[in-house]
Amino acid sequence: MYFAALLARTEDGWEASDTELDDVETLSDLAELAREASDDDTVIVFIEQEDAWFGIVRIEGEEDPRIYVSDGAAAARSSYGEMLTREILGDDLDDLVDDLETLDLDGTEDGEPLDADTDEDEAGSVAAEAVPAAPVGDRLILADLGMSAEDLLALDTDALAEIADALGAADVLEAVR
Repeated sequence: MYFAALLARTEDGWEASDTELDDVETLSDLAELAREASDDDTVIVFIEQEDAWFGIVRIEGEEDPRIYVSDGAAAARSSYGEMLTREILGDDLDDLVDDLETLDLDGTEDGEPLDADTDEDEAGSVAAEAVPAAPVGDRLILADLGMSAEDLLALDTDALAEIADALGAADVLEAVR
């Protein structure tokens, strides 16, 4: 289960809104959703999957989104996390998936029988395993807003509440949670 929220910095401070990601299939879709919340101001999109991982996407005007994911491998196993990790890792991950798909290794090349329980999407799961089980992305994403890279890397459980607190937006985030 996911929790997603948008925090938009306005003249009056931070404004939060709960966000449905049902129609979001790409980072462009997510950026468009954020830009609709606030034209030129800073918008922070929080995505969290049941304390397994969290992601932050920062959008400012028409600039390219900045992304941070707390655990690349865990995120790559979920649809929204895969979208973020693919954007962060770019062509490297796509090249790895392409290479793995062309190998078509199923274990039978060594004379071993094919396991009936083998996942049909092996290339996708192998690609997820290739993503580091560590933070990936822009560790300075919130540095100018009061959360250093070290503080961001130290977050574990209830990370979004701690981030919102550092930004001075704890009350507005809690209101949508």
